[in-house]
Amino acid sequence: MALININGIKLNIAVKGAGSPVILVHGVGGEHGHLSSLIDRLSSQFKTIAFDCRGHGLSDKPAQYTLGDHVKDVIGIMDYFELPVTSLLGISMGSYIAQGVGITAGKRIDKLILTVPKSNGLTSSVHRLMGEHAAALQGLNLHDIFSYLLPYFTYDAEAMRAHMEIFDTQLSPEEFAVANKALAGFDFREELYKVTAETLVISGKYDGLNSPEEGRECARLIPGADFIEMPYSGHAPMYEEPEAYMKAVETFLLKASRP
Repeated sequence: MALININGIKLNIAVKGAGSPVILVHGVGGEHGHLSSLIDRLSSQFKTIAFDCRGHGLSDKPAQYTLGDHVKDVIGIMDYFELPVTSLLGISMGSYIAQGVGITAGKRIDKLILTVPKSNGLTSSVHRLMGEHAAALQGLNLHDIFSYLLPYFTYDAEAMRAHMEIFDTQLSPEEFAVANKALAGFDFREELYKVTAETLVISGKYDGLNSPEEGRECARLIPGADFIEMPYSGHAPMYEEPEAYMKAVETFLLKASRP
């Protein structure tokens, strides 16, 4: 891991493995360590580049930033590592960032994987769900908030309690609020036709944050995109159905690119 200056701020970036590059982008409130099982698996065949998004993990935490800043950071990472072309995998917030990169960077993205995505939102999905349960969440800390909400966005909430670390955030309430504000009001629906990357969209059937219908919409709007609905997952298919998820990702990444 190293702190690297990208677009005027320091981002914590970890590189592992060798081969064709794959950039991985985590969800809101998270950090690249939440993707460790995915990184370990993919780095046996690919060069994985994972990082803490601005405002997260060990990266710098500006007082305010936007989804567009996240998109520019990924492109900045591509430039720093001199990657003319890369694959890109984003999860939840990371999938919004990945859509923006796919639209903006064009043919520099050859394979695009959007995990539990949506194409637009008035607010972050976490912020929306918290608002829907505001009365019950009154006075709770962030850990207890996510614990309470777990049944609303996972297939088997009790099983997922063993993985609460991937839902917890190390951010302060103020930093978490800034991270969520960055996702307010985005809408890629009118631009997803610009994505030229081969695209795989993966949603969880029981996801109460970003529904399968929202994933299908992404796939419908991206030319030639494939869609998978995972039947025993919610918002964390890489933990809820790890083998099925990893097989889908590896098969897609290893498949010969279309001419």
